[in-house]
Amino acid sequence: MAGHSKWAQIKRQKGAADIKRGATFSKLSNAITLAARNGTDPDMNFQLRIAIDRAKAANMPKDNIDRAIDRVKNSANALEEILFEAYGPAGTAYLIECATDNRNRTIGEIRATLNKLGGKLAESGSVGYLFKQVGQITIDTENPEEIELEAIDEGATDVDVSGNTVFVYTEAKELEQVRKQLLEKNIPLGEVTLEWISLSSIPITEKSTAQKVIKLTDALDELDDVTKVHPNFEINQDLLS
Repeated sequence: MAGHSKWAQIKRQKGAADIKRGATFSKLSNAITLAARNGTDPDMNFQLRIAIDRAKAANMPKDNIDRAIDRVKNSANALEEILFEAYGPAGTAYLIECATDNRNRTIGEIRATLNKLGGKLAESGSVGYLFKQVGQITIDTENPEEIELEAIDEGATDVDVSGNTVFVYTEAKELEQVRKQLLEKNIPLGEVTLEWISLSSIPITEKSTAQKVIKLTDALDELDDVTKVHPNFEINQDLLS
């Protein structure tokens, strides 16, 4: 999963910039509302716990978090979760997670963005098989080798190290258990998420192609209704300098 970890590191850097300008608050709020549909107690609803922890990491005020949870009680503001499949430049594939109160608006915005930047919507099932949903735990540490061994002992299916950042992967259904066990060992955890990772990555070796796929990925990610974008390309960060 090294290719995914490289992209995850790039996304982290972009995410930090987004947080500084407040661009992620609405997306985090939508994620909380969607998760709260399965229960409003984070101690009983792990998906809600993940969403709240991500919001807190972005310094979202508690009042905003509480409003996002309460919004699930208002049927007039009901959100729908949609997973779109798409193709991008150079044969790349995308899964696009959305939260919307207007499906037609969201489809129109995504289609227009894809068409403008060298992509197109795909038929359901034509791209999804290229991805697998897994748990991902990000840990910043001065002792990556030690954390790697601890994570494997606690049930991680894979571990990637990028500098002082460790990416721990689990089966989706095992994410909560692995998280708890790492916390019991007093390991400070960063972001805990469910991610769609590519089973077969497309290597990007030319700077011009890298610029195209990054431009499309960023444009999709900046749409208000899009919560996450998962591409299947593998790109070296050197191509972005």
